[in-house]
This record gives sequence, C-alpha cells and structure tokens, in this order.
Amino acid sequence: MKIEAALLSGLLAILRRMRPEQASNVAGRTCRMLGPWLPVSKVADANLRYVMPHLGRRSRARIIRDMWENIGRNAGELPHIAQLPQNPASGPGWDVVGAEHLRAQADTGKPVMFVSGHIGNWEMLPPAVARYGLVFSSFYRAPNNPYVDRMLCDLRNEAMGQAVPLFAKGARGARQALAHLIRGGHLGMLVDQKMNDGIEARFFGRPAMTASAMAAMALRQECPVIAGYVERLGPARLRIHVSPPLPLPDTGDRKQDQLLLTQQVNDYIEQKIRQHPGSWLWLHRRWNRQLNN
Repeated sequence: MKIEAALLSGLLAILRRMRPEQASNVAGRTCRMLGPWLPVSKVADANLRYVMPHLGRRSRARIIRDMWENIGRNAGELPHIAQLPQNPASGPGWDVVGAEHLRAQADTGKPVMFVSGHIGNWEMLPPAVARYGLVFSSFYRAPNNPYVDRMLCDLRNEAMGQAVPLFAKGARGARQALAHLIRGGHLGMLVDQKMNDGIEARFFGRPAMTASAMAAMALRQECPVIAGYVERLGPARLRIHVSPPLPLPDTGDRKQDQLLLTQQVNDYIEQKIRQHPGSWLWLHRRWNRQLNN
C-alpha cells in the first residue's frame, strides 16, 4: 500500500510542477491512448450499445476515447483546482452559469442539496459552489488504500479551503448526512451510479436502480434541490452550470414523491450526458440488466 501511495505522490508532484493546462493535456492524451485498451472499456461499449443503439462502432469508439481523455484531464487538473482562477479572460480557470441561484440560496441561510453526475470535471463543483458561501459535504467511497485516501482528501480540502466532513455510502452515512442537513448544513450527491437498494427510475429510457436517499431527505426536510454539472471548455478550463431549485413533488404519497423527484434528477443528468456523451463516466454497470459483453 505504501508503494502504491508513494507512486501516486510522485505522480501528483510531477503534475503539480506543470502548468494546469499542461498537466491536463499530458494526462488526458495519455489516458486517451491507453484507456480504450483496458478491459473495463468493454463495459462502456456495452452501455453505449444498450442505451444508444443508433450509434455505430466508430461513434462508440470515439465517445470512449473522449471519456478516457476526460478522466485523464480530471486527474491532471486535480492538483491545480485550488489555484484555478474564477472568470479568467482566457486560459485555465472556471466560471458559473446560474450563479444567481447560488446567491439566492446563500441569502436564505437554509440548508440545500446539490445533485450532479460524473460529467466533465466533477471535482470542480464543490469548491466552486463553496465560493458562494455554500460549502457542502458529500457522500464518499474511500479507496481501499488509506494512504491514497488521505492524499485525495487533502487535495479536496485544499480546493475547498477547509476540511469538510464526508459521509460513507450506506445506512450509517445516510443517517449522518440527514443529521447534517437538520443542523443546517449543505449536502452534495453524485447520483448517476447504480444503487441496488435504491429506487427503480428510468435512465435513458431503461430501468435503472437509483439512490433514493437524496429524494427521501429533501422531501423530509423540505430542502431545496439544485442540480448542476461541470462542462469542459478546454484544458483546465471549466464551466459550472447551476439550475434553479427543482420543484418538490407533493402528491400526498411519499413513495410516489420520491420516485418523481428521483426521475427529475435522472432526466436532468441524462439530458446533459446526451449533450456531452464523451464527458460522462460510462464505465459503471449502471442499468438493471447485467452487461456482460
């Protein structure tokens, strides 16, 4: 474990010495070249064939190459996120579309939930939102290597400008997250991966088990839910899109309300993936049908 952590530490040190755009380019091009040859890329291809059957082999291959390039760019940019400027005239940095929704929510002083998916450089969303006074905690699946876990947490805390509590996925983490909301804290969730004990909603027109904790907590606390995603404009050049709060269903049936709110979020994420298919993480077995080919 220590050897693995030492290798990662050395790689991060090399990337940190580069300019942000240079680190993004080097890591992105490397992953674009090597990633499609990895066995896990077969899962991405099967996913694309399942939900976008109209795509030909070359189109799927191009999306998979773009996906790997985005993954590499995210890794190359991670050591630089804390220093990326806001609203640069040109070059590396980030800006926000829909910042008025963040300002309005910050003015209320009340808790809010943010939902997104693994689109673009999703690591930029928490520190960008934090700049508007809405520091949020997240659910988190720690790497098996505790030394690697510590390094990644340190990078994220550096980007946020402070240590932020993280909640483990599962029942205990859900209880802790709910208590965090009740105390007035903010919470962020990436809800685009399969959750076997979640709720069955539709995603790309197919049944997909989806985390239900977001909808359950939002409805219980009558907490605003803001959806957003990160669009990649170029090397280390990112744009955060923020929606107005989603309407909270109120049919009188709590289970139906949870499904309706979950479906709203799935529809939002699907729309953004369709706009930028090469920016999404296609590597997970997202749908209920087991994809073996």
